[in-house]
Amino acid sequence: MSVLHVSRVRASYRRILLLHRVLPPDLKDLGDQYVKDEFRSHKTTGSKEAERFLQEWEAYAAVLRQQAHENRQNPTEKACFGISLPEEKHNDFRDEQTGQLQELMQEATKPNRQFNITESRKPKF
Repeated sequence: MSVLHVSRVRASYRRILLLHRVLPPDLKDLGDQYVKDEFRSHKTTGSKEAERFLQEWEAYAAVLRQQAHENRQNPTEKACFGISLPEEKHNDFRDEQTGQLQELMQEATKPNRQFNITESRKPKF
């Protein structure tokens, strides 16, 4: 892989972990671990899959950045993070990916968590 690609991957990885700082603690921990695992598991993918992987994570970072900005602009409302997965994207998933997504949802919605994915507490700045 090119030096430019490696640099882009590292920058994206760092950006996402920094953006996770606005999340509630449990959600941040879950997100950080998921990002670390996913980036680690995709180190040896082919260039086409690596490019798509990076594009998806960059889109995630853009959404999270926008939601963090909106939450700062509306401090009286509960912080809200996440988006619904479009059906066309869900249909592109392999069975393994669908299973991963279900596991992530189960982990994120376990009882006695400090957060609710759609209604989380306001991050401290």
